[in-house]
Parts: sequence; structure tokens; C-alpha cells
Amino acid sequence: MSAVQSSSRGISIAGIQVTYGLGSAQAVQALAPVDLEVADGAFVSLVGPSGCGKSTLLKVLADLMPPTQGQVSINGLPPSALRQAGRIGLVFQQANLMPWLTIEKNVKLLKELVQAKSKSATDLPRVQNSQTAQSVEQLLEVVGLKGFEKKLPHQLSGGMQQRAALARALALDPSILLMDEPFAALDEITRDRMAFELMRIWQQYRKTVIFVTHSLAEAVFLSDQVVLMSARPGRIHKIYDIDLPRPRTEDTRLSDDFIRLVGEINRELYKVMLL
Repeated sequence: MSAVQSSSRGISIAGIQVTYGLGSAQAVQALAPVDLEVADGAFVSLVGPSGCGKSTLLKVLADLMPPTQGQVSINGLPPSALRQAGRIGLVFQQANLMPWLTIEKNVKLLKELVQAKSKSATDLPRVQNSQTAQSVEQLLEVVGLKGFEKKLPHQLSGGMQQRAALARALALDPSILLMDEPFAALDEITRDRMAFELMRIWQQYRKTVIFVTHSLAEAVFLSDQVVLMSARPGRIHKIYDIDLPRPRTEDTRLSDDFIRLVGEINRELYKVMLL
């Protein structure tokens, strides 16, 4: 089957609603209609009160759950086509590495599973690969794990395990990278270091990233846009364009503009929580 390409780049979210237990007395609306456009190669963070549907929206984008209503397209394709072709990268709070496999084999695992599936399924949609695909060895060097290829996960720190999880996602050469609080379980110093590493890697690969976090400073530091969601049922309350110059450095966090943006979003979040 020939590769599928589309002239429509980026993510388009139109009228997405999610209700858990639809039709039952215990039905809970997690997402009210959500409309959002994300440019190709953009880094966008989702912030908002706990339970506002940030992770639910990520699951819809990843084709891990269907929306109750609405549509999503990623580079002009439904999420299901990209997931079946192995072109959606996911990074969660926990690295979820296979403890019996070396770091090198962990990073290769998903890519090998997708390749094996594509060989056995003649109807699997083919999505055009980008020009950024790199070998596992190159990826491990990019994420700072060169020399740790033969180590087992328990021999690495939490931050290093998250680096391996990021390399595993990038090995798929994903069209989008979905990250659900990937640094939440790390100590503050490691978390800050990982934010710098993620920014450096994103600048190299320019993948479209949707990043869920509870840290407003982290969101502002990393993002092109910060999307503030309302309390459940989650809606897009406000979108902030982050026009801080790149590449961002430690001095960025000390700048008046950075402090102003974090404060502005924090004040608006406080209002949202009182609604």
C-alpha cells in the first residue's frame, strides 16, 4: 500500500466531548466541547485544575479512547490511522520500561513491534515517515544515555529512565508526541534538568508536542502556547501565546516577561478554580 500523505499539517480538535458512563445514572462529563488548533511542530502545554480532562484529551488524541462527540485529525488523518501505523509517541509519568530488558532493547521494543505488525497486516495504513528517523544508537546519544545501552532499568536513576522512555517514543518517528506529566515523579532538581533536556531534544526534532503538566513555570518555559482548561467538564478557558525568545536558558526563568506570564496564568487559574 502506498504511503498516505496530507497537505493538512498539525492537530485539529473540533467539538470534542467525552462523557464517562454515558446513559447511566452515574454519567460524568469529563470534557465539554473542546476546539483547538495546534500548528505542525509546535510545543503546546495543557494546564488546569485536577480532573479538568487534560489526560482524557490526551487519550482521545492517542486513540486510546473514542470521544463521545467531535472529531480529531492529525496531519489530516484520524488518530486511529496514526496509532495503527505506530506514529503516535506516548510518554507517561512512569517510564514503564520492561525490567528484564536492557535500555537498548527497551528503546527498540515498540519500533520492532510496529514493524512486525506492519509485515503481517496487509491492510495496515502506511503513513509517510519524516526525514528525522534515527537509529536507536543515535537516539540514546541524543538523550544522554550513550554508554548505558546494556544497563537494566533498575540500574538507572528515575531521570535516566524517563530519558529512555523519551528515546523509545522518538524511535517510532512519531507524527506527534503526547506527554502526560512525564516529570511529575522526579525530584525538583532532576525535573528542572529534564525540562532543559526536553527543550533541547524538541528543538532538534521539532515534533508536534502536547504536554500535560501542573507546573505553570514548566509550561511557560517549554511551550509556544499554554492552554488553560476550566474545571470539569473541561473546556478551553484561555490560550496564552508564549513569545519568549528561543533557545531558552536559565536566564529566561529570571526574566521579567517569564515571571509576568507565570503570574498571569496563575491568577487566571485561581479564578478558574473558583468558578
